[in-house]
Amino acid sequence: MRSHTATVPTADAAERLARRRAGAKLGWLIHAIVYLLVNTLLVTLSLSSGRDWAVFPLLGWGLGLAVHGAVVFITTGGAGIYDRMVQAERERVAQQPGAGR
Repeated sequence: MRSHTATVPTADAAERLARRRAGAKLGWLIHAIVYLLVNTLLVTLSLSSGRDWAVFPLLGWGLGLAVHGAVVFITTGGAGIYDRMVQAERERVAQQPGAGR
């Protein structure tokens, strides 16, 4: 039976990891705010011209924002899916013959 204990990072490593994760989340938040501001302007322009073309940038950019969010929150989220996958790979590599070389 395998042990699923995570390694405890050093204080410096934990600080770097925390800063990297916070930076990724802040990057997504800035992306979302810019999306809202720009698309509010585009919808206003679209409606004032009597056409509904603003749906295209909303959908295209919205898809990009959703993918960005998924990547950020899956890899840095509270559950740490990425961290669990990395730990599982470390355990697999450690069990391979000659892994310490």
